[in-house]
Formats: sequence, structure tokens, C-alpha cells
Amino acid sequence: MYKTEIQLRVRYAETDKMGVVYHANHATYFEVARTESIRRLGFTYRELESMGIEMPVVEITMRYHRPAFYDDMLTVHPEGRELPERQTMEFHHRILNEKGEAVTSGRVVLFFLDSATKRRTRMPEEMLGRLRPFFTD
Repeated sequence: MYKTEIQLRVRYAETDKMGVVYHANHATYFEVARTESIRRLGFTYRELESMGIEMPVVEITMRYHRPAFYDDMLTVHPEGRELPERQTMEFHHRILNEKGEAVTSGRVVLFFLDSATKRRTRMPEEMLGRLRPFFTD
């Protein structure tokens, strides 16, 4: 399993009139953590794009467990539970508050897409090679 985590502080602009994180911002928190997770493998989205690979989100589900508020420190945990053997990569996310309580959980599925043809393709072999050690028994 490939697991990472990042911390972020809720900014005022991310909250609604009640001071609660606006629901759509949870997807942004997932994206920030996923981007950093891929960066820790040694890749950036910019580098993947220069290789002719795009990674659009094709499915996202979220469950809200409790609110997060302005100035809360959140920890976002993206996990890749299976080695991507096909054209998709799946991340499971958890967002925890400072008490370690679940704020949000969810799942995001991305495709590897060839930039030129806009057709699904496989993960670049170099990226797959960096992921393999996390999935050995």
C-alpha cells in the first residue's frame, strides 16, 4: 500500500457563513494531498504532462463525518491500496482533525490519458517501478 500524509490549515476563504469548510473544498484537499503523494514518488503533474500523460478524475465519492472550521489544522491521508495494473489509479482519502477524528473520507479514481489521442493509456513504466516496492508482500 502506498500511503502519505500532508497537513494543511483551513483558510478563512474556504469556509461558509457558518465558519464551516465549504463541502466542495474537501475535494480540493484530496487533490492537494494526491498531488503531493505523486510528487513524493518523484513526479509532478507538469512532468507527467510533458511526457504526454494526463490524469483526469473520473469518479469521486465523499462522506462527511464532522465539520472542519476556520483555522483547524487538518491531516489528509491519501492511500493507493492496489498497484495500478490498468489505465486507472485509485486513491482512498481520509481527512482528520487535530483530535484525530474523521472529518471526511472518500475515494478518487483517475485515468491515465494520452494527451495526443485523449485515449486511456497505462501508467508510465518509471512511475510504476517506483510504486512496486510499496506493494510487495
